Amino acid sequence: MLTTSHRVAPGLLSWPAWQALRAADRVLCADGAHPQLPYLREAGTAVDEAAPTAQELVDACAGGRTVVVVAAGEGEPALTDGLARLAGSGRVRMPELELLPASYDLPGARLLDLVQVMDRIRAECPWSSRQTHKGLAKYGIEEAYELVEAIEEGDRDELREELGDVLLQVVFHARIAEEDPDAPFSIDDVAGGIVAKLIHRHPHVFGDETAATPEEVKEHWLRTKAIEKRRESVTDGIPLAQPGLALAAKLASRVRTAGLEVLLPQEQGIGYELLALAARAEAEGVDPEAALRAAARAYRDAVRATEGVEK
Repeated sequence: MLTTSHRVAPGLLSWPAWQALRAADRVLCADGAHPQLPYLREAGTAVDEAAPTAQELVDACAGGRTVVVVAAGEGEPALTDGLARLAGSGRVRMPELELLPASYDLPGARLLDLVQVMDRIRAECPWSSRQTHKGLAKYGIEEAYELVEAIEEGDRDELREELGDVLLQVVFHARIAEEDPDAPFSIDDVAGGIVAKLIHRHPHVFGDETAATPEEVKEHWLRTKAIEKRRESVTDGIPLAQPGLALAAKLASRVRTAGLEVLLPQEQGIGYELLALAARAEAEGVDPEAALRAAARAYRDAVRATEGVEK
């Protein structure tokens, strides 16, 4: 029995699979629309559209004949169950049976399924078909925070699920972008862009540069990024809509990395005090947002304990 993956282009079969097909006395396939059939026939392999029973298949193999069954996408459970029953009965002389995978999923192959599912949902779901980039923006923010929470909680199952939810946002936005009348792009354009960026910003991996420490890697990244962006200020590209502590820490990080001497605003008020704390945290290698969240969770636990509520 020959199995194939629908995530691999039809016709791309392993050499053992092609050898088995060419040496077979008969090749059968129950699905006349199987995507492999045109390529098998083009290669000179005759394929009969047939769905034999287990007994019929055993009979067809009599006399040492070899029969290859090209399995449908969901496999051939009725046939394999029938063969198992015949073998278990002890009353039938069984031919040699072999399950031969003709193509395998590559790493990341399930992403193709996600793209296909998203495409169908976009076309057929009354809610999803009406969504826009702006309408989905809040969900991207929510999912990113839920991912951070899963990381901080150390819950592996939750982490896997939240990574999926973040990935969904990427695929959803890319699917919407395909419909733009002026500047459409697809998930392949998104993936192609990030691949090119990663290769370009890692010359120590893909080029002739060397980097032995994380600090040297960061230097390569920042230098390459500066050339790409051609920014006028170290503050260019910092999203001002991010949470305040994170924003303050990011600004302080850019200033420190650039070697600039910039005094903090000497104004009065809680906001300026928080700015100073965020800059201090960044200089000490502490993420002020994460630190505040940890303290807030401790405060929440104290509140629940006072209320007599279990954690």
